[in-house]
Amino acid sequence: MIELIINNFLDGHISVPVFLERPKKVPERFVLFEKTSSAKRNHINSATFAFQSYAKSMYDAAVLNEELKQVIESIIESDEIASVKLNSDYNFTDTETKEYRYQAVFDFKY
Repeated sequence: MIELIINNFLDGHISVPVFLERPKKVPERFVLFEKTSSAKRNHINSATFAFQSYAKSMYDAAVLNEELKQVIESIIESDEIASVKLNSDYNFTDTETKEYRYQAVFDFKY
């Protein structure tokens, strides 16, 4: 399952906890990610994932986002991943909860 491959890779390569769903008690800095779409063509799977980097300030969220992008781009070293491409990244501060976060969207082939 691609979610587990990504989660296991991030756990060993990024400086903050990584979650597939929001924990009840959130740490000061963390990454939350989810699959937003997937497809299969010619026996090659593809999926788009949104990664949200949370922190206590906008600056810290932006710094975490940069770390995340570097780590995700290095996942290509994994045998299970055929390609990874940054689709977009941007400030994604939650106006309702007032939590600072950045979002990076990546396209994977596996």
